[in-house]
Amino acid sequence: MSSSSKDTLSTLLRVIENDIIPLTQAGVASGSKVFGAAILSRETLAPLTVATNDERASPLLHGEINCIQQFFTQDYPDPATRPDPRTDCVFLATHEPCSLCLSGIAWSGFREFYYLFTYEDSRDLFAIPHDIDILQQVFRVPGTEAPEQVERRALYNRENNFFTGRSFLSLVEELGAGKEEREYWLSEIERVKGLYNALSETYQKGKQAGAQTSSAWK
Repeated sequence: MSSSSKDTLSTLLRVIENDIIPLTQAGVASGSKVFGAAILSRETLAPLTVATNDERASPLLHGEINCIQQFFTQDYPDPATRPDPRTDCVFLATHEPCSLCLSGIAWSGFREFYYLFTYEDSRDLFAIPHDIDILQQVFRVPGTEAPEQVERRALYNRENNFFTGRSFLSLVEELGAGKEEREYWLSEIERVKGLYNALSETYQKGKQAGAQTSSAWK
């Protein structure tokens, strides 16, 4: 594992822990979901824009979309000073982006993104299955394959002409670390994931209590 690769993974985890989670705590307490995002400088990996889900205001303000909107309209409204998403930025999502956010990332020009939690994590750990359901029901068009073949098809292309998306776990595998170092990074990933346990409990309690949100899907 190269030192630069270690720095990348370490920084991504640190940004989630130190920058995204504090914003998410406030959002979840007000009824929004646990999803957050950050846009980082490709050169330094310093956070340029950090945001969290704000479905209280609009059902479209997922963490990723809110982050993209702030990047373009608040933090860098002048195109002359704005970092180029295609060449100057890396996108970080706490959870694997849904169909809306995948489109937002592609339309905005971000060429690579990383995510901590997978769709299955969102469904199983956070009781939020909508990412998978929408991709299956809206986008996974049956062809001539048997139903079981359609079911085995990937929900989207993680590597395509618009972007490359990688989970933190796949990043660990790609780094080629030895057993001891691999176990260290896996434990760090699980540690940061564990920080979301209390956030999820707060969100679920709010959902059961009828917390105010503009989203149709809770």
